[in-house]
Amino acid sequence: MQNSKIWLSSPHMGGNERKFVTEAFDTNWVAPLGPNVNGFENDLKIYQNEDVEVAVLSSGTAAIHLALIQCGVVAGDEVICQSFTFCGSINPIMYQGATPILVDSEPETWNICPIHLEEAIEDRIANGKKPKAIVAVHLYGMPYKVEEINKVAAKYNIPIVEDSAEALGSTYKNQKCGTFGKFGILSFNGNKIITTSGGGAIVCQNKADKSNAVFLATQARDDTPHYEHTTIGYNYRLSNISAGIGRGQMEVLDKHIALRRKMHDFYIEQFKNIKGVTVFSEPSKDYFSNHWLSAIIIEPSETNGITREHLRNAFAKADIESRPLWKPMHLQPVFKEVPYYGEKVSEELFDKGLCLPSGSNLTNEDRDRIENVIFTIFKND
Repeated sequence: MQNSKIWLSSPHMGGNERKFVTEAFDTNWVAPLGPNVNGFENDLKIYQNEDVEVAVLSSGTAAIHLALIQCGVVAGDEVICQSFTFCGSINPIMYQGATPILVDSEPETWNICPIHLEEAIEDRIANGKKPKAIVAVHLYGMPYKVEEINKVAAKYNIPIVEDSAEALGSTYKNQKCGTFGKFGILSFNGNKIITTSGGGAIVCQNKADKSNAVFLATQARDDTPHYEHTTIGYNYRLSNISAGIGRGQMEVLDKHIALRRKMHDFYIEQFKNIKGVTVFSEPSKDYFSNHWLSAIIIEPSETNGITREHLRNAFAKADIESRPLWKPMHLQPVFKEVPYYGEKVSEELFDKGLCLPSGSNLTNEDRDRIENVIFTIFKND
């Protein structure tokens, strides 16, 4: 019998998602409002921190867009973002007609480098353009250097939009990612820790910002008996059906995180005696990663010439999905003209790094197949 494909990160249902969705159908709550929307937002609020406010939206990208709008970003402005990320972190800057200013990573967390961040800010100010916001990303679930980055942002009074799309459940010094910035961003795309099929959320520090986010996300309709609009709005609200899936997923979130972290431990064990392969891990006990995706760096000079591509292709032949790390945005054709500050940390990570199957629904049989490929490529004794 042919083996089924092992995916990098596939959806994992918990059981009660169907109950919440059925209730929505039975009560005819199928619009972008209703008890599931309210319940999902409350579940997230409690999980993140009861002092924050959460609005659920159609995607994490939509959440970044609304956050930038509320930070006052308009056409002609500049917004700093780390280069080593998914394009969803950057594209909303372009939606506003602003210019992304890209910054390299540091090697410990793979996230935005505080030294190059300050260099970029000072240089942009010297050029007469103080950045309007900083988009800082918790890549693959790993918290960025929160204290160092937030200190730089506070020094220049620039708000942080905290992209926690991959970091739901991750913490820095026991505080949840998504609560450190002026705004936090979550994603519930199909490959995330929990999913609503497609969806996201904006985490706000007060009710006024949440209210404004919801207003903008529902076509900015003014409070009149007819349709009145004094500003441009967007169709960004999450539906009550999708929110029902999210409510069911919240019941198994911590279990899914534990299973993702177990996969990380599995890879630590697999590569512990293989010279030249490093598993991406927390730099200290202050960091707690959900290990949304487990990733490795392969140094061919230490592995007898075995590269990232050797392992990726071997996985592909075994019908196992793996993927190179994010290609830095400053190497993307669409962003080749934007300013970049840093060295080659993110470029080297992209050249040598590989994301490995990390789903919370992987089985012992799946792990055996993964182990066999690793054994074959590296010829473990």
